[in-house]
Amino acid sequence: MRAGPTARLSGRRAARALLLAALCLGLSGCAWLDMKQRQLALRPTPTQPTDVATQRPGDERYSVPVSVPGQTDETLSLWWLPCTNPDAPSLLYLHGTFRNLYRNLPKIDALREAGFSVLAVDYRGWGDSTPIVPSEESIVADAWRAWEELVRRQPDPAERVIFGHSMGGAIAVTLASRLQAGHDYGALVLESTFSTLPEVAAAAGFWGSIGAAITTLQFDSMSKIGHVDAPVLMLHGTADRTVPIELGRRLRDAAPPGVTWIEVPEGTHSRLHAQAPLVYRRSLQALTGTRSCEAAAPLASNATVQAR
Repeated sequence: MRAGPTARLSGRRAARALLLAALCLGLSGCAWLDMKQRQLALRPTPTQPTDVATQRPGDERYSVPVSVPGQTDETLSLWWLPCTNPDAPSLLYLHGTFRNLYRNLPKIDALREAGFSVLAVDYRGWGDSTPIVPSEESIVADAWRAWEELVRRQPDPAERVIFGHSMGGAIAVTLASRLQAGHDYGALVLESTFSTLPEVAAAAGFWGSIGAAITTLQFDSMSKIGHVDAPVLMLHGTADRTVPIELGRRLRDAAPPGVTWIEVPEGTHSRLHAQAPLVYRRSLQALTGTRSCEAAAPLASNATVQAR
């Protein structure tokens, strides 16, 4: 399946937005311009769609308080979406820029069907969480708060999985690099994830390279992936126009030996779960030994699976 016009241009648009804001920031150092840089690059979406999906029995959508110095009443929206199997492993879902959890539900459903109970978080600035202009620091803090909830929900460290898509993958690497396999969690899954944010911008061309040189946003997984000591599964589409697959390969090569690497031919940035459903489900199940929560008919797939 070919990526649509929006998908093909999203990486270039993000680079141009990053360049514009970063140029202003580099010239003035103004706090307001720093805020605009973050707003344009991270694209938080606090809106709720009109067609909100019906919850399944046992699903919970709730908020928890977030401690912020000098601020009060900031909250984080969490979704607890259990598998029908009470012994299923639990997965922390960390989404990327722009789409909040409501628009991530198809991917979350694919993870549930693979056999996981899912705890998903909307960082502040997204969905039903407190509407702020987020930063890399605020997103990481929110992920740690969500991690506390996953630990509360899943007492067995071996049954905890950290999952990140795109920018969420950079946050997932940050968490995993500070945790201990076996003692804290069991595995890490990265989908359509990049090496560093400046390299994503630079891949968009000349102007993106300029923006990459002066932006303050990093989301640097390259310097952290080597500290991950758990099994790692990485998935990437060859037709990803937002995060070129070369950046995923760079991150793979910087990781410790043993990464399971999956390339989906013609796979795009956000739809690997729909474009290669069989290999998507089976690769996740192989990582943790899970079984599907719901029966699914066999589906054809031509994805390439490699162990490095």
